[in-house]
Amino acid sequence: MHFFSFKNDELCCEELAVRKIEAEIDTPFYLYSKKTAHENYNRIDSAFHGIDHLICYALKANSNEALLSMLAAHGAGADVVSGGELFLALKCGFDPKKIVYAGVGKRDDEIKFALEKNILAFNVESTEELGVIDGIAGGLKKKAPVAIRINPNIDIHGHPYISTGKAVDKFGIELPAARAIIRNFEIYPNLQLIGLHSHIGSQIAEIAPFEQAVKILKELAGVVRKAGYNLQYVDIGGGLGVSYQNVFDDQEAVSDKPIDLAQLVDKLRPDFQNFGCKIIFEPGRALVAEAGILVTRVLYQKESQGKRFVVVDAAMNDLIRPSLYGAYHEIAPVSKRGGELSNADVVGPICESGDFLGRDRRLPELRRGDLLAIMTAGAYGFVLSSNYNARLRPAEILVDGSSYRVIRSAGKLDALWS
Repeated sequence: MHFFSFKNDELCCEELAVRKIEAEIDTPFYLYSKKTAHENYNRIDSAFHGIDHLICYALKANSNEALLSMLAAHGAGADVVSGGELFLALKCGFDPKKIVYAGVGKRDDEIKFALEKNILAFNVESTEELGVIDGIAGGLKKKAPVAIRINPNIDIHGHPYISTGKAVDKFGIELPAARAIIRNFEIYPNLQLIGLHSHIGSQIAEIAPFEQAVKILKELAGVVRKAGYNLQYVDIGGGLGVSYQNVFDDQEAVSDKPIDLAQLVDKLRPDFQNFGCKIIFEPGRALVAEAGILVTRVLYQKESQGKRFVVVDAAMNDLIRPSLYGAYHEIAPVSKRGGELSNADVVGPICESGDFLGRDRRLPELRRGDLLAIMTAGAYGFVLSSNYNARLRPAEILVDGSSYRVIRSAGKLDALWS
């Protein structure tokens, strides 16, 4: 679901024409729809109706403070993977008792910080990490609440960089080791086993991997209870896919149509209810990807050996997904105009042949100064941006109805020196 549309051949975010913003803000910039993020949260939350649940937004998708504050105000929890993300979540108003802390490489100072802030739990990813948390908690005279993150060896049939639940991935604890940890958990006097966790990847397009993961979690939940521990939650992770194609077309025509979450939850509802505890879900991309676009300006056009290039002022340092994952983002002119379409590579100014935003895109004839919108860029966009080539990071803008505000200013040259 998103609230970007063409009105009188002008791209609008909610009720505001993108061109009106561009007249006042230098390109490139990220532009977010508040209504899209809000409605996507409500849609995900509503899918779990009748189930004791907590939606923990995955900050790694987009950690802008304005979006975080909005989600915290709506009662969302947070899924964090660093001390910095925990700091932001707390600053933006998330209840510490709604924060879960995952990640394979938690530093000692980060663990101590989380313990001092009394978060809901650590999702623990190795036996050595259990020992470290136990020692730090003992030093603080605290009981650290933990969940065991399992690696269920499930293939989501996606890009290997965003698979997190196969045996070859760095995440989680393999099942035989997880069972042994649960049965011998008394060796950790300063830990409290309260949950189980599984996160198998991102951009998941099939229901079957979730079903397989839940089946494994059910078996482990029995092991936890047999060992005498009170299971307070089962965290099924996130990873729901979103559509990056045919953004403005009838959804029935979309080739990468995502899972229907309500259908998924209804299929697993008996399992969720039989767990007899809270179910945690960790959406990131599914909440914010469609809520954002990257607006960029045409600088130059050229042809080489019959190949058409459109050079724009956004680059791989602003949106690295196409270069890093070969990811597809639809590219649309902000102002529609007629004319014949032809294939073009949309490329940035960075001195790398891998600096592109889209290849072989059907685009009309363009002119210097025209604006293009890189769609579905609200997740893993700005958070992965950098100052590579000493380029300044773009501004972030939030639209609410017919008005907008700057929620992060563009970078300044002086900051490069400091």
